Amino acid sequence: MGLIFYGASMGLQLRANLGLDPWDVFHQGVTEHTPLSIGTVTVAVGVAALLLWIPLRQRPGLGTVSNVLVVGPVMDATLWLTPQPEALAVRIPLLLFAIVLCGVATGLYISARFGPGPRDGLMTGLHQRTGWSIRLVRTGIELAVLATGFALGGSVGVGTVLFALAIGPLSQLFLRVFAIPAPAGTGSGIVAQGAVEPQVRDLI
Repeated sequence: MGLIFYGASMGLQLRANLGLDPWDVFHQGVTEHTPLSIGTVTVAVGVAALLLWIPLRQRPGLGTVSNVLVVGPVMDATLWLTPQPEALAVRIPLLLFAIVLCGVATGLYISARFGPGPRDGLMTGLHQRTGWSIRLVRTGIELAVLATGFALGGSVGVGTVLFALAIGPLSQLFLRVFAIPAPAGTGSGIVAQGAVEPQVRDLI
């Protein structure tokens, strides 16, 4: 459900047409120069990010692979089902709903402890290999993909700024709401200690 909500939130934010989150700015920018749908580009970028896990010695879990396979198609389906609104009175609430839904999705899929998404694993892998803080690594990655996506023609606007300001507090809130206590004496999956926990600690 977390991954489905995540893909839907991405599609709805694109439909709001008020600016995308940094990774979707990059995805949309690539779409502008290829015949591929934005959902397909999202899958392709996820696979590429996953390949970067190899030198970082990260190991994917069920949630990692599911992220690659589910989010892009759900985003395309959401765009197909949702008409493009023109009025700001519709687009602004749609943007706000999409950002909150993304926070809900983040809390759900991370709390499930089946492994981080390919982009999140790239962040935590760089953190482990370099010793840099999660915040520094995440900020560097997000700024890099945002600048590249903007240069390629991706949509940057008030939604981009609002997403950047709101997603951290929302993720923190919904991680607490959906937290599932780990059974005593057991691990939390293949990448639990190596990738998920640093990210959860940073968000909480």
